[in-house]
Amino acid sequence: MSDKILLDYGSGGRASHRLVADLFLKHLGNPELNRLNDAARLELKSPLAMSTDTFTVDPIFFPGGDIGGLAVHGTVNDVSMLGAIPRYLTCGFILEEGLEVTVLERVVASMGEAAREAQVLVVAGDTKVVPKDAVDKIFINTTGIGEIFVEPAPSGERARPGDAILVTGSVGDHGLAILSTRQGLAFDTPVVSDAASLNHSIARLLQAVPDVHVLRDPTRGGLATTINEIALSSNVCCELEETAIPVRPEVRGGCSFLGLDPLYLANEGKFLCFLPEALAEKALDVLRADPLCAGAVRIGTVTDAHPGKVVLKTPLGGTRLLNMLEGEQLPRIC
Repeated sequence: MSDKILLDYGSGGRASHRLVADLFLKHLGNPELNRLNDAARLELKSPLAMSTDTFTVDPIFFPGGDIGGLAVHGTVNDVSMLGAIPRYLTCGFILEEGLEVTVLERVVASMGEAAREAQVLVVAGDTKVVPKDAVDKIFINTTGIGEIFVEPAPSGERARPGDAILVTGSVGDHGLAILSTRQGLAFDTPVVSDAASLNHSIARLLQAVPDVHVLRDPTRGGLATTINEIALSSNVCCELEETAIPVRPEVRGGCSFLGLDPLYLANEGKFLCFLPEALAEKALDVLRADPLCAGAVRIGTVTDAHPGKVVLKTPLGGTRLLNMLEGEQLPRIC
């Protein structure tokens, strides 16, 4: 192969086949994908969860991860939030002409490693090559399918007054890691993305505490926007304790310097959990035993005081409405 991506690699001809065989199958191959059929045969027996996402992160390599691993983590996590075990992924690549093949291979190798860790199979894919400057290096779309194993499944409209609100660790890490790398900023303590697949953590939680009402990963728009979405979907009020929300000192300091609010920064390795008050401590014990969720804490309570609103209790004893993000605080963070 050439050392750079050529338009020929998107032709569907021999050049395309070389790229698939020599690079994609090398890192993503499994018996189903290796057949190179036009579709994959899937073996599933229970209700399904399905999600799709497109990743355009800039830069494509950042502290704690890259666009390849992120594409797997993001879709695995979305499927998992419905109480499902992710089984299969598809991936579509849009590549810029001239992209170095070594860069693409590094990205695909990261995807393969993430898929093996999450125990999912990439069973179908597609590659398109566009002229130089028609896309920025590489965009990736992933679609995931999983089997729902709890009923009723967690869902955004199932939050109820009296529920405890948990988060599995510090917020804002991913968003600030992306921005600091993009802008060439250095902090005394490096800021690293939290990108990770959470499906095993969620499975352990639901096996121990099956009565979970809502699971959500607070990605774009951050914790504040995600909780607003849940409050609206369930028509409840979410009351949060500002001092209980974990934010790393380096993230808080970086946000203060840049004029950002960590509650609106993206996370890629944390999730929110709404469940009955009586089960909160048991859930926290299960979560804290998991390295990916060791920082789990309770941050609030669901009430019926102001349906559809999120109320933040400040350190001074006052309250304020925590609104949904209006626009894009940071573009291209996932």
